[in-house]
Amino acid sequence: MKILSIVGARPEFIQATPVSRALREHYTEVLVHTGQHYDYQMSGTFFDELGTPKPDYNLEVGSGSHGQQTAQMLVRLEEVMEREKPALVITRGDTNSTLAGALVASKLNIPMAHIEAGERSYDRRMPEEVNRVVTDSLADLHFCASVTASRRLAAEGIDHTVYFVGDVMLDALKQNMPVAQRNSRILGRLGLEAGHYALVTVHRAGNTDDPARLAQIVAALNQVDEPIVFPVHPRTRAALRQSGAALKENVQVIDPVGYFDMMLLEQNARLIATDSGGVQREAYFMAVPCITLRDETEWVETVATGWNMLVGADSESILDAWSSFQPPAEHPPIFGDGTASQQIVEILRKELPRLLDRRKSNPVVRARVPAADRNQFA
Repeated sequence: MKILSIVGARPEFIQATPVSRALREHYTEVLVHTGQHYDYQMSGTFFDELGTPKPDYNLEVGSGSHGQQTAQMLVRLEEVMEREKPALVITRGDTNSTLAGALVASKLNIPMAHIEAGERSYDRRMPEEVNRVVTDSLADLHFCASVTASRRLAAEGIDHTVYFVGDVMLDALKQNMPVAQRNSRILGRLGLEAGHYALVTVHRAGNTDDPARLAQIVAALNQVDEPIVFPVHPRTRAALRQSGAALKENVQVIDPVGYFDMMLLEQNARLIATDSGGVQREAYFMAVPCITLRDETEWVETVATGWNMLVGADSESILDAWSSFQPPAEHPPIFGDGTASQQIVEILRKELPRLLDRRKSNPVVRARVPAADRNQFA
């Protein structure tokens, strides 16, 4: 049986590796890279380091507006799905690649599973939020990284297709951390001492495309009295250049780094400041205090446990949290036990034949039907 998996951005490359390993023990996987992240440091290095199977297709979509990028993905993914005729499409996360995969699979009446389902920031100004909501509304199977995500879906009327399996990014970290610790020399190369620096990442459009927010973040970083390492996303570099913002010597600006180097930078930081959902979770996995440079987060569990703090883009709030934030001693396993990939495959082995039979016998009915209406389809 053939399963088509879609990836396009850094977190999806990381998620894909453990899932691909588990999938390929039982299924034929067709891996499609949309090319949403096309820079080698943002894509190719992850395939190299993680041992992710090389994509069967690279759609080479590249950059562009959300509409342009998604439109090209729709056209090219449709061609691939019509050629491959998979039994199931797997989407993951909340990128434009996720949305395009969900839309094409739905239009072609191919069952679709969403990994990392049920995440919500409740801010529809975020493109990622729209991608999440639409994808979950179209998915036939929902694999959740947390119990909170499962409950959100239930509140939206999505229940019997939902499975809490844990976070596949935790799977990837547990599998790869020993290799990263053996191979990465990033601390020595940058002259860093474990526990005596902070790590910063900024890439979301809400920060990079708003000169006032970006200026506030830069102002805060320039007042911090400790070394900062700042791997700069291409979008952020362009925004900094355009704004004329200058970072002081305490901020070590570097190019994006590979997965192994990033894990070591995260693990050994005293503090992480980020607007990335993936980095928020990785900080939690490694029990590193995190302050989030956003006004909201879809990963509310990390805030509820006291290990993550929302500070927005106000320089005073950032600086206050920088010096005072102290997580509690408790660190509950809110993202599972690192076996999400195996759980996903076991669920697919049980549910996919039923889903295909149901789709074949009544193709106009999707897998999710409101409870009150189910009897008419029995």
